[in-house]
Amino acid sequence: MSKKWILGLLFAALLALAACGNDEEAKKEGQDKDQKQEQKAEEGQEGQEGGEGEQAKMPEPDLKDTPEVVAEVNGEEIKKEEFESAYKQQFQQAAMQAQMSGQELDQDQLKQQMVESLVGQELLIQEANNRGYEATQEEKDKILEDLAEQNQLGSKDEFMAALEEQGMSKEEIDSQLELQVKMDQLIEEEAGDLEPSEEELKQAYEQMKAQQEQMGGEGQGEVPPYEEMKPQLEEQVKMQKEGEEAQKLMKSLREEADVKVHI
Repeated sequence: MSKKWILGLLFAALLALAACGNDEEAKKEGQDKDQKQEQKAEEGQEGQEGGEGEQAKMPEPDLKDTPEVVAEVNGEEIKKEEFESAYKQQFQQAAMQAQMSGQELDQDQLKQQMVESLVGQELLIQEANNRGYEATQEEKDKILEDLAEQNQLGSKDEFMAALEEQGMSKEEIDSQLELQVKMDQLIEEEAGDLEPSEEELKQAYEQMKAQQEQMGGEGQGEVPPYEEMKPQLEEQVKMQKEGEEAQKLMKSLREEADVKVHI
């Protein structure tokens, strides 16, 4: 497991957002939606006619040429083990998306995206440490509680127990929680007030409705009224803004940093 496991959740999401956030790609995805149903039907017929051997298989991550040190950021090494752990996690998502769209997964491109994400992550970690932020136990507990809720576990203690079952020590978990608090403080200081406006919330609501209509509303029913969705939209828009600020800061830090990429 990556030593930066909590931060990996954020940057995996940012990486996916960066990979598919292009407007043209989004439009193309919408245009391809109608073709997917036909493609699935054709694939189903081919599978029946040709047997299981002709059905598309999930690719395997190609990591045979990964160097021992994937990158260096201001003298700090990003090692093979950390890269491979993060890559395998992202690879699963990317492979599923590629299979659904009928496109071939470009592993070389995915590797470059992943190493750039890890470089950016390391730059933010170094900056957070350089600014001397402090993390209270209350702040660390809040992150645990949020993660427990996201993973549908009853309490932070249950979440801690689940992590320990995966081989993480309490000391390692506490260290990463402290780092996450510092990262949050860094983004908040850089971004300032991130509270979304009413206009931004309504725009997000309309986008949500449009996406569901584009997907045919399969098994979803109608989108709940705006007022009912407002708390969720506020959180969604705020997280998006935080992600954008993180990307800006990473770009700025990268311009001044000594970065060597070996993959």
